[in-house]
Amino acid sequence: MGGLGGEAVNFSAPVRWRSQAVLIFPFCPDNNRLNFYPGKTMSASDAPPCIAFDGHRLIAAGTLAEVALATRRAIDAGAEGPVLVFDQHSGRPVELDLRGSQEEVLARLPVPETDEEEPAPRGPGRPKLGVVAREVTLLPRHWDWLASQPGGASATLRRLVEDARRTHRERDAARIAGEAVDRFMTAMTGNLPGHEEASRAFWRRERERFMHVTDAWPADVREHVRRLATRAWQATVAG
Repeated sequence: MGGLGGEAVNFSAPVRWRSQAVLIFPFCPDNNRLNFYPGKTMSASDAPPCIAFDGHRLIAAGTLAEVALATRRAIDAGAEGPVLVFDQHSGRPVELDLRGSQEEVLARLPVPETDEEEPAPRGPGRPKLGVVAREVTLLPRHWDWLASQPGGASATLRRLVEDARRTHRERDAARIAGEAVDRFMTAMTGNLPGHEEASRAFWRRERERFMHVTDAWPADVREHVRRLATRAWQATVAG
């Protein structure tokens, strides 16, 4: 069975695939291979959440479950590798444990974080808020100010964070979209001709230059990085 770089893969042992990011597009369950933009240009709201590549060839894009199963099938079919999986919104690596049956693969998938509070059963006591304790270091004057606020330090910090999230939502979205482009290009295009020039063109928002430099890149990688760049530019304008 083919693995990364043509190595034999034993699914009876733990496997940690080298992953570099995740993105999402419409997934066709009857076909591991996916056309990125069949007949139309997709908006950011149309984009799905995960994407997987076998080298420079697109395996699949869609939900994490869909991509995980399609990636497993591609490896079983002799994917040459490296097999990389990316998170669409952040461009961060996604590690998949592909041992066992499909049900076992799906059961081990990471659960995405959510901002929603978990419902708590009715009864006496405070409702479960889902807060997490972590260390925060502040200067004495900061602690003094927090202690003087209604509700205490923790409640005040939560209010400050929520206010900052609302105030800087668009700016943060633009930053995250730009970082996703940078991560994907670092992982997938670093050895392609024109990588450095394309990176400079992206950050300078030189769209025509970026399109020209990336034109000779492998089709799947080229279309994906262009989509990421377009999303980032749109977010920057909105911010």
